[in-house]
Amino acid sequence: MVAPPQIWTILAVLQWTTRYFQEKGVSEPRASAEVLLAHVLGVSRLELYLRHDQPLTPEELAAYKALIRRRVQGEPTAYLTGHKEFWSLDFLVSPATLIPRPETELLVESLLEVLKNPPAPGRPGLKEGSAGRESIDLPLEGASPPLGLEVGVGSGAVIISLARELPHWRWLGVELSAAALQVARQNAFRLGVGERVRFVRGNLLGALRPGPRFQAVAANLPYIRAGDWESLPVEVRKFEPREALWGGEDGLALLRPLCQEAHLFLAKGGWLALEVGQGQAEAVQALLAETRAYEAITAVRDHQGIQRVVRARRQFT
Repeated sequence: MVAPPQIWTILAVLQWTTRYFQEKGVSEPRASAEVLLAHVLGVSRLELYLRHDQPLTPEELAAYKALIRRRVQGEPTAYLTGHKEFWSLDFLVSPATLIPRPETELLVESLLEVLKNPPAPGRPGLKEGSAGRESIDLPLEGASPPLGLEVGVGSGAVIISLARELPHWRWLGVELSAAALQVARQNAFRLGVGERVRFVRGNLLGALRPGPRFQAVAANLPYIRAGDWESLPVEVRKFEPREALWGGEDGLALLRPLCQEAHLFLAKGGWLALEVGQGQAEAVQALLAETRAYEAITAVRDHQGIQRVVRARRQFT
C-alpha cells in the first residue's frame, strides 16, 4: 500500500486514494475518489480543487475511509453516495434501482429526435441513426396533451428526462419493483415533473388496458444474456438488482413480449424506442416487423458504433 502523507489535505487525500484504487483495480479511480470525497464534504467536485489545501477533520477522514473500504469491495460509487447524474440531472438511486448509464441517454435522444420533429405521415422510413398490480384506464388516441409511457422505469431517469424536455406532455411509468417506484416518485418531484408523471406498479403492460392511448413508448428492459452473466463486473453482478439486468437465455425474455404487444397501446403514428444489448438489434427489429404494425423500423448506433436503440413508428393505417 502507498504510504499516507503526514497532513491530509483535500489534494493529498485525492492523490493517495487514486493510487490506492488503482492498486485495487477499482474502475475510474480518480473520478471515484473525487465523487466520494465531494459527497463527504458536501461540495462539488470543482470545489475540491478550489480548496485543495484544506485539511480534513478527523470526522471527515473517518467517513471517507469507510466509503473507500466499501468501494474497494466493489460497491458502486452511485450507491455509496445515493446519487447519479443522467441527462445533466441529479438522480437519487438505491440498490433497488439500476444505476443509469451514459449510453441510455441515447434512448432519450432517439425519442426526442422524432417527438420534437415528427415526420409527416407517409414519409419514408428514417435511415439508421448515430446518435402490487393496478389496472388503469387512460384517454384514447388523439388526447391532448400527448401521453407517453415508459415500461420499467427504475430510478425514473428516462421518463423524467423526457418529461423535462417535453413540458407539454404527460407521462405514465410502469415498474414491477415497489422500492424502485418509490425512488422514481421522489426523483420526479425533486426534478419538477411530479405533476405530469404518474407511476403504477405492474409487469410490463399487464397493468394497462389495450388501446391506442400513447404517442410514445420507451423501455430499457433487462437484456443481459444468461451466458454473459458471469463476465459482468463484480460491482454490477453482485450489487445491482438482478431483476433489472437478467434477460434470460437470449436476453430477450422481456423484450420479446413487449415487442409483440406494444402496438396495441400506441396511437397511429406513435413511436416505440427500445434499448437493446450488443448484437440484439436485428432480432428485435424482426420481432417488431412480425407484428406488421410498424414502419420506419430502424437501429440507432451509440458512440461506439453499437446498435443500441431500436426505434419504430406505429403505422397510420
